[in-house]
Amino acid sequence: MTRRTDNAKALDAFIARKAEIDTMLARLQALSDEHFEVHPDEVHWGHVGTLADYAELLKRITDSAFKEGEHAA
Repeated sequence: MTRRTDNAKALDAFIARKAEIDTMLARLQALSDEHFEVHPDEVHWGHVGTLADYAELLKRITDSAFKEGEHAA
């Protein structure tokens, strides 16, 4: 296998993963735009906990992507 072929396969896989991430981000943004499908009059601490969990997971991702937090150099 030539280096060029290997790079082409890696590029295809990279683009596929990027598309997967873009789709997930769009879905999350749409859900956020709809206030995570929770009506303001129905918000309770369980919803707050759920959003805290989401935020913690997203922070792990952004810390890794931006080399912040435990991923800082």
